[in-house]
Amino acid sequence: MTAYAYRAADRSGASRKGMIEASSPAAARAALREQALLPLSVGPANDRGPSVGSFRLPSLRRKGLSARQLSTVTRQISTLVGSDIPIEESVRLVAVQSEVPAVSALLTDVRGAILDGRSFAAALGQQPQAFPEFYRASVAAGEQSGKLPSVLDHLAEFVEARQANGQKMQLALLYPALLATVSFGMMALLMVYVVPDIVRVFVSRGAELPFLTRALIAVSAGLQHYGLYMMLAAAIGFLLFGRWSRVPANRLRLHRFFSETKPFARFSRQFNAARFAGSLATLVGSAVPLVEALQAAAAVTPNLHVRTKALGIAARVREGVSLRAAMAESGVFPTMLVAIVASGEASGRLAPALARASGELERELDGLVATLVALVEPLVLLLMGGLVLMMVLAILLPIINLNNLVAI
Repeated sequence: MTAYAYRAADRSGASRKGMIEASSPAAARAALREQALLPLSVGPANDRGPSVGSFRLPSLRRKGLSARQLSTVTRQISTLVGSDIPIEESVRLVAVQSEVPAVSALLTDVRGAILDGRSFAAALGQQPQAFPEFYRASVAAGEQSGKLPSVLDHLAEFVEARQANGQKMQLALLYPALLATVSFGMMALLMVYVVPDIVRVFVSRGAELPFLTRALIAVSAGLQHYGLYMMLAAAIGFLLFGRWSRVPANRLRLHRFFSETKPFARFSRQFNAARFAGSLATLVGSAVPLVEALQAAAAVTPNLHVRTKALGIAARVREGVSLRAAMAESGVFPTMLVAIVASGEASGRLAPALARASGELERELDGLVATLVALVEPLVLLLMGGLVLMMVLAILLPIINLNNLVAI
């Protein structure tokens, strides 16, 4: 069943809007007529928009979920399923309670797929733009093991933590980004509108200009004559790079570069290892079979190179190799994590060991991120101050030289 957004008229002629579940648009219209409503337009709720006959009205509605919306929906479903409410009813209740029409429509579609006989993970798979791959993989592992409430609880914590960390990073980098944008904008305006007038004075005097001043003049002339072309070239380059990076092979190559090249390698390893260990700890603690847990935890890792290695670990464990040996062979996880996994396997308490390792990795990662963020602001200030100082020197040096000539 699918959710359809409708616009209809009641017996008094008043306009009514809402959503209705049906197997087809015709069935939706028939259901509306049974409710004494005259259908005016009916269309998929999370698609392009209502249709009038065979004509579809365009819509700019988002098809995905924001990080905050995904976090809220996951926490609500986790709470309801943890209270022994069936998954279909839990999704319905969250859809009804949502104040965002797009979220309500999307969840109604998910519920309709469940009513059609699909599993929860398969129903989520019909909305890949809203529910990421790691999310669907974790839900599938939870359903197969019968530990869906525990897995959903972990997903809720994971998504909430990711959303909170992303928001914290954005707020921390907002001021340096604004400072850099305003500074570069002001410098560009000076180069285009102020420096040329000053240059005319120097040229009219016939004095020999210092190298720094000649460089400033060259940059100013370049911005005047080719500034728009530079901006256009930068925009085209950005778009081409985006298209290039969307190719799976190119994205894998790019992710391998970040995971193996300093200074990005350390941060990438810590970040992906923390994600992998935390998810694996929850899945193993929820009695999910180790191979399935490894496959689901691999989907959590954002770096494709590390994800490929993690899937290779799952294949090696399926062949009978110990988890510690398989992780050591992969060479993409910190030695501390491998050592803790070895102790957990030896003691038969793998889940607590992984949880402890995940907590330690998260603390180290938080410290690393805090250090990087704290360094960004002074670096931006130093860079902007240095550029402004060079501009001032480039303008003042010829003036000083002219004064010296007059004095002589």
